[in-house]
Amino acid sequence: MTDETEAQPGTAAVEEPIYVISVAAKMVGVAAQTLRYYERQGLVQPQRSQGKIRLYCQSDVDRLRRIKGLIDDLGVNLAGVEVILRMADRMAEIEHTMREVSAELERFRQAAVRSEDNAGGRLEE
Repeated sequence: MTDETEAQPGTAAVEEPIYVISVAAKMVGVAAQTLRYYERQGLVQPQRSQGKIRLYCQSDVDRLRRIKGLIDDLGVNLAGVEVILRMADRMAEIEHTMREVSAELERFRQAAVRSEDNAGGRLEE
């Protein structure tokens, strides 16, 4: 199992902040002012260049599309969007923790089996 903080093959470019606000807005189908508003509301945190230009990565664009879908398709207001996104983020954290705990439990099981095998071999001698 790989750690999610490690670079995965083919994902380095996905998280690279490469889209300026006008491009990100066009990709999402909203006005640049809407992205500024979403940022003020804490729904998205684009990175900034040295010149303080907002730069969006692909995961930011994906999150913005999700926000737009919640608002346009489901009629959720921004407060609801914030709650939904916070819950989804928390669920992702919990799932990550569960995978880590599961992997650690499996390592303990394997160590216990090896220990039993070694102890059993000594008893038979």
